[in-house]
Amino acid sequence: MTGRDETEALSVAGEPSGALERHSSGEVSTKRHGSGEVSTKRHGAVDTAEEPSTDTRPQTRDLETSLTAEAATAPDTASGGGSDDGDAAPHGNGRRRRPLRTSLIALAAITVAAAAGVAATGTIGGDGGDSGSSAPSGPPATAKVERTTLTDTETVDGNLGYGDATTVQAPASPSGTGDGQSGQGQSGQGQSGRSDQSGQGSSAAGSAGDGIVTWVPEEGRRIERGDTVYRVDQQRIPLLYGSFPLYRTLRSGSEGDDVEMLEKNLRALGYKGFTVDDTYNSATAEAVKEWQDDLNREETGTVAAGDAVVADGARRVADVKTSPGAALSGNVLSWTGTQRIVGVDLDVQFEDLVGKGTEVTVELPDNTTVRAEVTDIGTPSTSQGDDSADGSGSGSGDSGSGGSDDKATLPVELTVKDQKGLGRYQAAAVQVTLKAESRKDVLVVPVSALVAQRGGGYAVEVVTADGTEYRPVELGMFADSRVEVSGKGIKEGTVVGVPK
Repeated sequence: MTGRDETEALSVAGEPSGALERHSSGEVSTKRHGSGEVSTKRHGAVDTAEEPSTDTRPQTRDLETSLTAEAATAPDTASGGGSDDGDAAPHGNGRRRRPLRTSLIALAAITVAAAAGVAATGTIGGDGGDSGSSAPSGPPATAKVERTTLTDTETVDGNLGYGDATTVQAPASPSGTGDGQSGQGQSGQGQSGRSDQSGQGSSAAGSAGDGIVTWVPEEGRRIERGDTVYRVDQQRIPLLYGSFPLYRTLRSGSEGDDVEMLEKNLRALGYKGFTVDDTYNSATAEAVKEWQDDLNREETGTVAAGDAVVADGARRVADVKTSPGAALSGNVLSWTGTQRIVGVDLDVQFEDLVGKGTEVTVELPDNTTVRAEVTDIGTPSTSQGDDSADGSGSGSGDSGSGGSDDKATLPVELTVKDQKGLGRYQAAAVQVTLKAESRKDVLVVPVSALVAQRGGGYAVEVVTADGTEYRPVELGMFADSRVEVSGKGIKEGTVVGVPK
């Protein structure tokens, strides 16, 4: 059998000669030319009988998913050369290891590919009597050693949407109406009520059946401060911005954070003549009367707990749960934020790759990319989360990671500042690329330039004025089909051999 036949026997169907092959145990083997086997252990050593030829470097098409930042423990250098280790660069494993990394397997696969190339040229095995005249005169192609920043990445699944939906509820019957008395069971997102003519703030729509829903917004509608959330008995229930709901009746003499929140909203809506502070006085009451007049309400100068709905910003209606003509009770609607975000259920092994403010790249279904930033990190969970079914399209419940129910995940929220860059996508499965490790100012060569050395380790075929020679190299980080190298006689601009 010829060297070409053996090479074809080693090739994976549909792949070029010397294609990489994974083995879960970290061990791989390939046939020698002639007889016997060459075994490659975790360090990727290959026993050879001859000096590597130009065809012994690994052939690879795409190593972005198989070569990672750790590069594990670098292989030993060739026993016959490269004894000067003074210029060896760090191995790129300063970060703690994470499970399921593939560096060792990748190195072993490189060695298998290299061994396949050696077998094809007849440099392994045989009687050693081959004529030197058959050796190639030089590498089939060349590349230069580059100095650059090498970045390793991890790509995970994510979902584009509007985030988790929250529910706006009709108000429950209050237990009291005076200052400091809160309504029992009232929702923090949807209170509705009317002040009576006495100004005591009793809720005309405070209990189920006390009011009739006369208008609700359509799904997808954007609601901002002062806009109507819904109508009950044709009375507008507006949206105010704040961090907690109205929970008591506010009138002259009231004091507290809720007073300041109300006054901030009145000022933002254009009402004046009062000082924004935590005291509700006559000036505040006059501003409230103007506001009530614009809402076509009774001008009482007091604000009941259900007179407005409070949220932390503008909202987008996700799902309407009632209809005009129905009694005001239960859930009225659900809504989300107005900005599209990306939700990721991150495998906990990648937890060290994210933090508040971490920048990532998001790839959309049309292969365009946008930049995003980590804005929220949840609590690890062993469940896949619940499906909100509220039209939010967020990824916090199901990222499509395909893991089992007991696989620990970390919910991560990403904010995309360039909303226009998301195009017309409202909800979509996306790919999120996280930066795993970065090495600055390092020398790199294509992974295919590596040649397995006799006794272990790797070398590169350096092109010189007098021909070519093999120089041992120490390996560092792998990323993007390139590898960090260092060694005697290896510098920026050095020309090395690579496959065509």
